[in-house]
Order: sequence, then C-alpha cells, then structure tokens
Amino acid sequence: QILKMPVAHGDGRYFCSEEQLKDLEAKNQIVFRYCNSQGIVGDEFNPNGSKGEIAGIINERGNILGMMPHPERAMEKILEAHTEDGRLLFGSLEGVLK
Repeated sequence: QILKMPVAHGDGRYFCSEEQLKDLEAKNQIVFRYCNSQGIVGDEFNPNGSKGEIAGIINERGNILGMMPHPERAMEKILEAHTEDGRLLFGSLEGVLK
C-alpha cells in the first residue's frame, strides 16, 4: 500500500553496508521505502539519499519500528500533508497496544 507522509528532514538518512541491506531484505525488515505516487521505488523519489530508499525498518522480532517520515503530521487533511494516511499507521497499532 502507498502512504503519503510528510518528510521533515534534509540531512538524516538510513545507511548500512550492502551485507546489512541484503540481510534486512532477506528477513523482511524493511517496511517503508520512498516511492512515487504509483509505488515506483527509485533514487529520484528518495528525498535524502537513504540506502535502498529505506524510509522505515523493524527489528527481527517486529516489535520496534524506526522510520523517517512523520505519520503524526498526516492525521488530518488540514495538516501539511493534506492526507489522513497517518491514521492508517497509528490505527494498525490499536490491537497491539491493548
């Protein structure tokens, strides 16, 4: 699924070795990548040069998420992203947090 999220950074980016990137991919730990509105991933859609266009990863247990985009800024259409896609991310945690 494609989510529209604000990016509020210009210098922060994810980096790792090629071996670490392969390991993250093999273990399905990359959960968000920068892409265009059609879901095409590529350098030209990566706002900060993050390795592998990575915008978010999880740990091996899947209970810790690190991400650069800001879903909290996409909760109401009146906010800067003009979308409510952030609600999808936070809403998915409802069952986890109970």
